[in-house]
Parts: sequence; C-alpha cells; structure tokens
Amino acid sequence: MKKVILKIEGMSCSACQNRVEKYLNKQDGVNASVNLVMAQALIKYDEEKVTLNDLDRFVEESGYKSLGVYNKKEEEKKDNSKYYLISYAILTVVLMYISMSHMLELPIIPFLHMTRHPIYYAITLLLLTIPFLIYGLDIIKSGIGKMLHKSPNMDTLVTIGVLASFIYSLANLIIIITQKEKLVEHLYFESSAMIIYFTKLGRFIDKKSKEKTKEAIKELVQITPSSATIKTEDGEKEITIDKVKKDDILICKPGMKIAVDGTIMSGVAHLDEAFITGESIPSKKSTNDKVIAGSINIDGYIEYKAEKIGKDSTISEIVRLVVEATNTKAPIARIADIVSSYFVPAIIIIAILTFITYLLLGKEFNEAIISFVTVLVVACPCALGLATPLAVVVGEGVSAKKGILVKDSSTLEKAYKVDTIVFDKTGTLTHGNLKISEIENYSDYSNKKILNIVSSIENKSTHPIARAFKEITPDHNVSKFKNIPGIGLSAVINNKNIYVGNNRILKKIGIKNKYEETEKKLIQKGNSIIYVIENKTIIAIIGVKDVVRDNAKKTIKKLKIMNKKIIMLSGDNEYTSNIIGKYLQIDKVIAKVLPKEKEKVLNDLIKNNHKVMMVGDGINDAPALATSSVGVSINSGTDIAADSSDVILMNDDLSKIIDLLNISKKTIKIIKQNLFWAFFYNILMIPIAIGILKPVGISITPIFASLSMTISSLTVVFNSLRLKY
Repeated sequence: MKKVILKIEGMSCSACQNRVEKYLNKQDGVNASVNLVMAQALIKYDEEKVTLNDLDRFVEESGYKSLGVYNKKEEEKKDNSKYYLISYAILTVVLMYISMSHMLELPIIPFLHMTRHPIYYAITLLLLTIPFLIYGLDIIKSGIGKMLHKSPNMDTLVTIGVLASFIYSLANLIIIITQKEKLVEHLYFESSAMIIYFTKLGRFIDKKSKEKTKEAIKELVQITPSSATIKTEDGEKEITIDKVKKDDILICKPGMKIAVDGTIMSGVAHLDEAFITGESIPSKKSTNDKVIAGSINIDGYIEYKAEKIGKDSTISEIVRLVVEATNTKAPIARIADIVSSYFVPAIIIIAILTFITYLLLGKEFNEAIISFVTVLVVACPCALGLATPLAVVVGEGVSAKKGILVKDSSTLEKAYKVDTIVFDKTGTLTHGNLKISEIENYSDYSNKKILNIVSSIENKSTHPIARAFKEITPDHNVSKFKNIPGIGLSAVINNKNIYVGNNRILKKIGIKNKYEETEKKLIQKGNSIIYVIENKTIIAIIGVKDVVRDNAKKTIKKLKIMNKKIIMLSGDNEYTSNIIGKYLQIDKVIAKVLPKEKEKVLNDLIKNNHKVMMVGDGINDAPALATSSVGVSINSGTDIAADSSDVILMNDDLSKIIDLLNISKKTIKIIKQNLFWAFFYNILMIPIAIGILKPVGISITPIFASLSMTISSLTVVFNSLRLKY
C-alpha cells in the first residue's frame, strides 16, 4: 500500500469531512482519513488498483476539489480576504444603519424613510444586499452542490437560510412596487447580507486560528538553509541546497547551519540542535558523529559528508510524520463523526417542521419563514467538526516543539490512560555508553588481539554493547556475519568461527561453561558479560560497564508519584539488572529476557487489563514496542523512520515521558470541553431558534443567529489554542 497526502479545497465543516472520507473509503483499494483542520486527506492505496489521478477524481466525485499532493514547501497564496472583510464591514454598517436607524432612534436619511418612501427604501436594501450575495457566491455554490450530491453541510444550511430570506424579501419588494402595499416591515434583505458576512468573518478568524496550529510544521520546513558550502579541488564554493549530492564534502563554519544530514569527516564543534531535540545545551560533535540538517554551528570548523538529502533528511521525515499524525484520528473523534453525519439533515428537517408548525398554529407566514431561517443559521456543525482535530493538531505541535514526535493522534488519547511503564535497560535507562572494564584472557592471543577480533564483529552491529568497542579500530575481514537476537553475534574471521555474546550463546552452540565463577565475580562488580568463542573454545571473557542516565532516577520517582507501575526488562544477567533496579527504585525487574520474551511480558500485562507503555531504544525492542499500548523509542538519532514505536524522544531525555503524559491528559481534557460546548451550544440555541422560549420573552433573529454560530466555532478554536500555553 502506498501512502499519500492530498490537499482538499471546499471543506467547511465536519459533514464535509465525513462525506469525503466515506466516499474515498468506499473505493476498492483505498483507505483514507480526512482532516478538516489541515484540509488534507491521508490516503493509503493499492497502486495496482488505484492511481493518483483516480484519487483526485474520487475527491471531485464526492463534491470537493483536490489540490494535488501536499507539498510542505509550496508558497501560500496571497490572501486578500482581510481587505474584503474590511470593505464589507463598511457596507454592513451602511446597510444596518438604513434598515435599523428608526429602531435605534437615530437620524433617518429623508429619501430612504421606510414609511414615506418605501420603494426607495426597499430597492436600496436590495442593491446593498446584492454585493453580499456575490461575496458569498462560493458558499451558495457549495451549499447547492452539496445538496445535489445528497451530502448537505454547513454551507447548505447557510445557503437555504440566505436564499429563503432573500427570495421572500424580493417577493415582498415586488408587491410593494406593483401593489403599493406597505410590506416594508417584512423585508429581510439585511438578514441575508448579515448571515453571509458573519459566516465569512467566522471562517476568516477560524482560518487564521488554524494557521497558528500549523506553526510547528512551518518552522520545521524553514529550518534548513537555502544554500551550502561545498569543498572542491579549487577551494570552497557556495551552492544552492538542491545541488548538493550524496557523498559531497560540505563545510560548516561558526554561525552557519548544517545544510544536510551527514557524518563529520574532520573537525570539532558544538552544535545547537534545540529545534529537533528540545535540548537547549549545544552538543559536542567530532569525527564520525552524525549531524542533522538545520543544526547551528556555535564555535567550530567542521567538514562533513552529505548522506541524507531532500526528502530523505531527518527534517523531511519529521515533517512527514507530524503531518501524517495530524491526519490520523483519535478514537474520541468518532463521537463527533457519528453526530455530524446526521446533524445537517436533522437540522433541515427541524427547520421545515418549525415552518409547517407555525403555519398550522395560525401564525403569519412572515414569522414562520423567519423562524425557519433562524433554525438553519443558528445550528453549528462546524464546532463539532473542529472539537477533536483542532485540539489534536495543537497537541501535536506542542509535542514536536518539546522534542516529542508523536506518530499517531490516537497515541495522545491512549498515553494518559497508561498505568504501567516498562523500560528496557541498556541504552534506555542507561546511556548505553559501555566501557571495557576487565578482560579475562584464556588464549595465546594478546588482549589487544582479542579486542580487535571482537571489535571487527561488533563494528557490524547496532546494539548498545557495540559502543564499548567504538574506539578500537577493527583490523580483520569479517564474513558470514549473523545477529542472534538477545544472545550475541557470530562471524567467520580467518576461516575460524567466532562467537560473541552473553552466557546463553554457550548453550546455543553446545559448550559447557567452566568459567562460571569468573563470570560471577565480574557480575558482582556491576559488569555485563561478553563471552568470546573461537571454534567452540572460550578464548576470553570481557566485562563491560554501563552508566545510568542522569535523569532516570528523578523521572521514575515522578512517574511513581503519578501512580504508574514501573517495570524494567533486560537481556542482561539478574545480578547487574537488580543493582540498577534497586538504585532506580523500580517496582519489578525481569532479567535475561530475549526480544520475543519481552513481547510476551507485554502481552501478559495487556491481557490483565493494564494499559502499558514500553520505552526502548528501538533496536532489539521492536516487537515489544509494537505490542504495547504506547511504544516510546529513544536514541533514534537520524534514523527515525525505522522505529516501530508510536512516539520518538528526539533527545533521549526520559523526563519527556512526563511531558507526553501531561500533554495527552490536557489534550483529551480540551477535546472533552470542546465537545461539551459544541453540544451545549446546539442543544441551547436550536430550541430558542424554534421559538420555544418566546412565551417568556426570549427569541433570536437570523442576524444574531449567524453571529452566535460564529461565536460557537471560535469558542472551540480559542479553547484548543490554550494548549499552546
């Protein structure tokens, strides 16, 4: 299945979103999730059954317009809507003054007096209203189109309301002109104009507010520089970023930005990576260290090889993941989706029944039509549609700024429910920066030779233990390399079978362990054990030590205060694992577990109704990360696409787990508040619009109905934006 994000034009409420999503998902080989806030559809499709052109066509058939594949760097079109709003605001004041000055006891324009010159008065209102109809032509076209497609939305409600009050007023105008009847009090041209204006005003404010929720993505896009300095035979040369090729040697001086992802070939510098890790302290980088595009060089001169450019870069990958996450749906969104799918048709039916009931009760046609229009206009599916996605987009943005990359919006709903957190040991609770502490040599080789053999094999591994041999230069040709998960490595060096691993590797190849006492002594000193075997003979035992992360103990203490049960899983021996577990005050330590056994531990917890978060380094923990309710990986470096986790901590800071739990809790709280206010508004305002409270003197006009509809949407928007602070 291929994945693509399409930009969609014309969606104005949750009914639109549901229509597009349902239509796309009806197509064979298509799985789609549509986001109203981002105006995008995240689509997974079978290339053998569907093409991109087909997807564009499906969107068109659903009644909307596809703007093609989302391009994170495309320029925003110049927006003149603000100037139109100002112009029509002036026209609104003029229209309202003419139509309502007599009610407010303001000076009346003599030749536009409604009782003395009714024809001039009525025609003037008509002429002032026509520009508003032109201004709102997009709404009217959309409303009629959606009605013809049998998928009525917010535009349909507004269109019916506007046209009903306009046509009714136009009919009365004709009667005034032809029959000289004084029906000026039955003209509602200004209602048509005001409904359009307040709808446009609400959408303008709504659009600008939504734009604020996308700031994190836009900031990421703009991080990478537009040019780079390349090293050539003729010296330094500045080129545009699009001309950088893989394996080019680039130069970065103090104050400059790293142009593309790569590896330092020479030099030392402190780089500010706060934009991606959330860590304010610059990190020291030297030869063989990875650098990320957009990092700022604080104080050194470095030369680095270009490795990941364009769409393969870390920034591009993060932007893609953040955008995809905002286009996924949290389970709580289903409530609004279900309601929204029935909402607009229900409002149309209620409005028609209100109109008929008024006539049956002997009310004037004028009162019936105004109540009909008011019901249509006061209803607000927009608030329901925005309640969940807007809060999720803001939550995603806040997380990204803190160096927490959330891949799926459902994670924000799951995280705060977590009651058990399972940590991997090596590379997660510890730095994974293992150091060789002792060597027990049982061969004729020198210690240096032993370390060279092990280094030659470990150099091909990505496991944290391999870092202990990072500073030793491998000098052997390795063939038939094989990783044995949870146990060790095997290879052939100089026609000899070499095995490197923990004591389980002895059982794997059928060797009796005659050095158990030596192993115990090394373990008691806090070492992890590596056996070195040549052709089924133990030639050495190497002890390596790890260091606990600085903030691990503080983070676990805070998590326990939050009533989270803490478990540590480790493939290491029980003694070493228990020493670290006791120091960190972990509730339960499970040692000597293989990757598959870690997965079983997670499954057992989940079967016992625990909501489990697994925190690992993403190397040997992939099965467990995928099994957990929420998988969190750290130590991802620049290879973020390979993780099977739901969340990536970009700076390896365990305290970010607490931030994630808090953001999750607050996001869900905001969503529930949004849904409450959206439901409460409609439950309160629709009966008032129908006229149920007229006997006690409470009623509402179409003009104030359109204004209150706008306020309802804005309540949801501004409540969601509180998450940013």
